[in-house]
Amino acid sequence: MILAASSSSYPFLSLVWTMFVFFGWILWFWLLIMVYTDMFRRRDIGGGAKTLWVIFTLLVPFIGVLTYLITQGRSMGERREQEAQRQRSAMDEYVRSVAATSTNGSGSNGADEIVKAKSLLDSGAITADEYDAMKRKVLA
Repeated sequence: MILAASSSSYPFLSLVWTMFVFFGWILWFWLLIMVYTDMFRRRDIGGGAKTLWVIFTLLVPFIGVLTYLITQGRSMGERREQEAQRQRSAMDEYVRSVAATSTNGSGSNGADEIVKAKSLLDSGAITADEYDAMKRKVLA
């Protein structure tokens, strides 16, 4: 009987509406964070323009955020794409620099390794099969 009374005091459509409003607020806060992040990373506008945008988004929250997205949405995407490209280039350059200094951790290139293996073969420290295995490993 208690279950029936509690379900009738808060009908299903009210629950759906409450969830809709709750997720709407989450969406708005996420958009606000995205707008402020883009706004404060921008180098093409000054502090006065940034201040006006912040005041506008705080005084008229939904209209302010939507206005920023409508007027700056395309350039927001371009700025994010440029930043991702810059980070990708930096990572690629780092990987190239690390790979160039050491292919096997010793700081030497493949030709040096083959020369060392050949000298070990000539000195009798390794067999011909071991030399061939080392050569294949370096060339692979």
